Amino acid sequence: MRERDFDEVIGGTGSTMPESTRDESSVSAPLAVDTIEVESGPTYILEEPRGSRLDAWWGRMLSTPARQRAWAWGGPIAVTVLAAILRLWNLGWPHSLVFDETYYVKDSWSLLHLGYEARWLAGADASFNSGDVNMYGTNGSFVVHPPLGKWIIGLGLAVFGAQDAVGWRISTAIVGILLVALVAVIARGLFHSTLLATIAGGLLAIDGNAIVMSRVALLDGILTLFVMLGFGAILLDRGFSASRLERWQRRRADAGRSIDWGPALWWRPWLLAAGIAFGAASAVKWNGVYFLAGFAVYTLIVDAVARRKAGITFFGSGVVFKQAPVTFLLTVPISLAVYLVTWTGWFVTDGGYYRHWAEQAGNAWQGILAWVPLDIQSFWHYQASTYAYHIGEHQPHGYEANPLTWLLMIRPTAMFYHGSDFGQDGCQFTRCGESITGIANPFIWWGAVAAAIYLVYRVIRNREWQVGAILTGLAAGYFPWLMYLNRTVFQFYTIVFEPFLILALVFVMGLLLGKRSDETWRRLSGIRLIAVILVAMVLVSAFFYPLWTGMQMPLEFIQLHYWLPTWL
Repeated sequence: MRERDFDEVIGGTGSTMPESTRDESSVSAPLAVDTIEVESGPTYILEEPRGSRLDAWWGRMLSTPARQRAWAWGGPIAVTVLAAILRLWNLGWPHSLVFDETYYVKDSWSLLHLGYEARWLAGADASFNSGDVNMYGTNGSFVVHPPLGKWIIGLGLAVFGAQDAVGWRISTAIVGILLVALVAVIARGLFHSTLLATIAGGLLAIDGNAIVMSRVALLDGILTLFVMLGFGAILLDRGFSASRLERWQRRRADAGRSIDWGPALWWRPWLLAAGIAFGAASAVKWNGVYFLAGFAVYTLIVDAVARRKAGITFFGSGVVFKQAPVTFLLTVPISLAVYLVTWTGWFVTDGGYYRHWAEQAGNAWQGILAWVPLDIQSFWHYQASTYAYHIGEHQPHGYEANPLTWLLMIRPTAMFYHGSDFGQDGCQFTRCGESITGIANPFIWWGAVAAAIYLVYRVIRNREWQVGAILTGLAAGYFPWLMYLNRTVFQFYTIVFEPFLILALVFVMGLLLGKRSDETWRRLSGIRLIAVILVAMVLVSAFFYPLWTGMQMPLEFIQLHYWLPTWL
């Protein structure tokens, strides 16, 4: 006698992990089915229904293909709309350059007009805030980040103008909205559950770090979108390359040929797409390179596992000596090409910083490198100078946060604060404040960190590919910063790996929810626990939202949000 899940009896989908909510295929509450073999054939004895009444109701709700499609689209769309509301509402406030907007907005404006970032006159911030947005010269300014992110910010300036603060921030807001939708889509592919995909998108939609980084014109949100596009392409390549490898193996077997090292797979369009995306990420901020490197290694490991499953004898050496060089050629050159293309404005104009450095006496390379074009020599010198700046940046800042403290969220970044007394600026209390502080939702953040720690144990024990993919992204986003513990860095840099933290959290939520074939008490306990957790997270986001958006609040109310003394 053996027990089978009802989904398997009716031809279920065979989901791998998490074993939670195969909501699209349910038509009723799962049943435990005993199969007893007798001479006349198997006889099925139906026992008490398992799962919960909610599962039964949900199965009836999704009993038709049209309803299943509506849910598959409706859940992710709903959280994307929520993200849009939270990010676009009162986006133009405050009408003053916030934190590092003083660099990126002005650089974007001069880049849009000159093709390169120009120097601004003294007092330019106050003039820019008041509407005089052309206080820049023609001399190039030394900027330490590539131009793609600023070109994207410039798109909003081109549409709305630089006199309107909405124009400063609309591009990053749209990027933040798209990021929520993309995370939901990726979660759907990872977990095969629209419910978990909706939760993943919803948690990112309501998280404070993600909201703040979508409402200020900084580069890190743009970087994150390209990183997640690359991650999605890597996941698509995993399935695509595995299917091609299986077909190759079958052809070899049918021909009676031995399988030794396996093939070098050249046609991998999703790997090319990943190279483009990670190249674009690197053209926003240089730490995009770490994701290119991290997921290149991940891809090789996935290839080795796929070759082993396909019966290829020398699966490890086959990857190292045959596939690895091909993977390098499919990703690195195209990433470099994308990076260089984003510098077109610097190459085709004359005023960019260090634009003619190699033409100055004594600067041009000599010896075996003398043949390199002077433009390339100047560009290389610019990149080398930028690198020297990055590794040598130690200027103290009141809100700097050591990377060792990031996962605990010890020092969030206060980007804007304006205080007023009773009667000033509409203040109806003794003292009011308006704050934009990059505090992530504490319940979401700390819960996600705990989930990621558990996933480290889980990948060692169970070796699930979903867990490996999530942890690769988290490691690529976080670990490189541990090499620069003395550099001046900030908590909001964590936005680039926060989607991976969210995916880790949702993975564990899927485990806690259980599956529809679980016993009723187990299933109900999981549903109730996750419902309580989600409600608590939503309430905490509602509580913190004024501090993420610069809403005027009584000073006492603002102080209630400083849960740790280091948050002041």
